[in-house]
Amino acid sequence: MPRFPEAPKPALIHAAAGRGGRSDVWSADDERRPARRTRVGREDLEGYYPTAVDDADQLGLSDVVPHDPTQPHHDQPDPTQPDPTQPGPGQRWSTWRSVAKGARGPEPLPEWVVTRDAALDTELGILKTGKEADAFLVERAVPEGAGPASDAPDLALDQAATRCLLVAKRYRSLEHGQFHRGSEYTEGRTVRRTRDQRAMEDRKSAWGRAVSATQWADAEFVALREAWQAGAPVPYPVQIDGTEVLMEFIGTEETDELGRTQAVAAPRLTRVRPSDDLLESYWDQLTHGMSVLARLGLAHGDLSPYNILAHGERLVIIDLPQVVDLAANPFSSDVLLRDCRTVSDWFIARGLDVDPDALFADLLAQAF
Repeated sequence: MPRFPEAPKPALIHAAAGRGGRSDVWSADDERRPARRTRVGREDLEGYYPTAVDDADQLGLSDVVPHDPTQPHHDQPDPTQPDPTQPGPGQRWSTWRSVAKGARGPEPLPEWVVTRDAALDTELGILKTGKEADAFLVERAVPEGAGPASDAPDLALDQAATRCLLVAKRYRSLEHGQFHRGSEYTEGRTVRRTRDQRAMEDRKSAWGRAVSATQWADAEFVALREAWQAGAPVPYPVQIDGTEVLMEFIGTEETDELGRTQAVAAPRLTRVRPSDDLLESYWDQLTHGMSVLARLGLAHGDLSPYNILAHGERLVIIDLPQVVDLAANPFSSDVLLRDCRTVSDWFIARGLDVDPDALFADLLAQAF
């Protein structure tokens, strides 16, 4: 049955003909003119079709507020409000899936790493500025109501992390960097593609400058991967994307009396005053980390109390972009000896009897 019943034939009004044509509208004196058309009532229509105000009472709609045309419709987004489905200021979608597999951290993946596609990276502030890079604090978190964790196949669904704090270390271009001792560390260092190696030797070309700008980030990420897998006390490297290295945040989150949570980075070793027992434990942890690097054929290259974090009773070695290949770099012995003497001087100044030359000899023996 059609929604509207057909009108009686006599009630139909024929349309006028085109310009200059004969009109089929009946005149007042025409005997053929039918009686006045009867108005079609609501009861003649199919179903109930409320049109009067009284019908609202019958339907229970008397309390409905009429729509104000000056206000945005409830189905339309308010252009003055941020879109909850899009990243806001200082945010981006997680880049975990957008990087190549080889640009992610080593297996086994720690349970705290967030791998969800729905996660947002929010920049929380700057942690440290350096000669060649700046470190930023980044929160990677899955917003509430983002759905099931079916987009995190790296971990079991019941173990998929939803929030973690990361350090985003972003390297500057060669024009804006302040690190001028590169040749001492890059001597003997190679890259995977010979085209990139040739470009690095020609700093005047745009491609050469671009490759040189990323070599520090690549060197640190690779060194962190190898060191972490070998058991050295270094931050876990989450991923690398161009000149940005994302790694584990070493620190804690503290809540003040007002209920506000704040991330507190672990202090550098130069700022702590450990007890005698803890000082000796720190030395054992540090020499263990240096030994792991030596067995990998590497020296830190710039090891000092400023590049070591004291996270409670745990030491963590950071800043590894200038790692030196002990076999290929002709300056490797000098660099390693400098590392040994720099860290030993700090421990000796605090009363621990250590021998930097003995440490140097032991590391060389492990390397070769």
